[in-house]
Amino acid sequence: MIVQLEEALQNLGRLDGEIKELAVSLEIDKLQKKAEELEKETCEPGFWENNENTQTVLSTLKNIKQTLEDYEKLKSGAESLRSLIELAIEENDESFTEEILDELKTLEKEKEHQRIQALLSGEYDRNNAILSIHPGAGGTEAQDWAEMLYRMYCRWAERRGFKVKVLDYLDGEEAGIKSVTILIEGNYAYGYLKSENGVHRLVRVSPFDSSGRRHTSFSSVEILPELDDTTDIEIKDEDIEITAHRSSGAGGQHINKTDSAIRIVHKPTGIVVGCQTERSQLQNKETALKMLKAKLVEIKERENLDKIEDIKGEKANIEWGSQIRSYVFMPYTLVKDNRTGYEDGNISAVMDGDLDEFMNAYLRAKGNYKK
Repeated sequence: MIVQLEEALQNLGRLDGEIKELAVSLEIDKLQKKAEELEKETCEPGFWENNENTQTVLSTLKNIKQTLEDYEKLKSGAESLRSLIELAIEENDESFTEEILDELKTLEKEKEHQRIQALLSGEYDRNNAILSIHPGAGGTEAQDWAEMLYRMYCRWAERRGFKVKVLDYLDGEEAGIKSVTILIEGNYAYGYLKSENGVHRLVRVSPFDSSGRRHTSFSSVEILPELDDTTDIEIKDEDIEITAHRSSGAGGQHINKTDSAIRIVHKPTGIVVGCQTERSQLQNKETALKMLKAKLVEIKERENLDKIEDIKGEKANIEWGSQIRSYVFMPYTLVKDNRTGYEDGNISAVMDGDLDEFMNAYLRAKGNYKK
């Protein structure tokens, strides 16, 4: 048992080095100075008079403080554990071994979480996420797959303590859904979920096929950052077509009994967005416009365009060869990400929202980061 304590001390030494590297990745010194500057700004005369600037500064300050607090907690936790291990070895006391090993695992996990989070440095990575799912060709089979993905992302959000709000929902004809758009509210929601953007492929024995044949289905998942009111995007009235309709599907059927649901078509690009779950037509219109702005900004940045007007509105097909990830239920069980090569044979856990390692693998690959 003393041998285990000595090994734990060696592992803690390695962890200490990684925590110091983490400080460099997170730019802790710069963040501390930035926090001090923002604190001073909140004390300046007239600070609270400009609501837009106030909200931006306070939000930034809150995020910086959270990062600093998490890092200091990790650092102090490692220091306390070192003292405990050294004391246990000195006293030849093996009674704390299990507690020490558990704490070391906890610190390792937290360190890894913060290292991954250090890769989330994009402009919108801290934002809430707007997630949309659309089934590919295949009717009921594909629509059922879209609903399975919808449930999977809702479960992922629940695991993280994030809030899920349905913005638009269209039922399938027999089962599943024709489309769904949800808002996932939580710190770094967009940063993590952006790894899910793309086509998802399902292979299984279809419950809708009486012959018990194996089917392949596709659904596309689109991830956008929720933009705040400070994002300046001009959408001309003549470029959009707005229609009202009666809400349907989950959430909407109990909220709106009138034609308050809104669908907006952006004529230059053909982009369509909709919202049906707010209490009034005006609120639905405002939310739909925010979704349209987010989509235009995301496309503009992804395609490295100079201005919104350069967007062509081209759309990839939801079909074989374009998938980012495959979910195989039959003849074996495996979820494999085609971009990173990461795979998991516990498909039930994945469909129940266990997606973190897929997201982490993507972030490591994008950030050229080695675990």
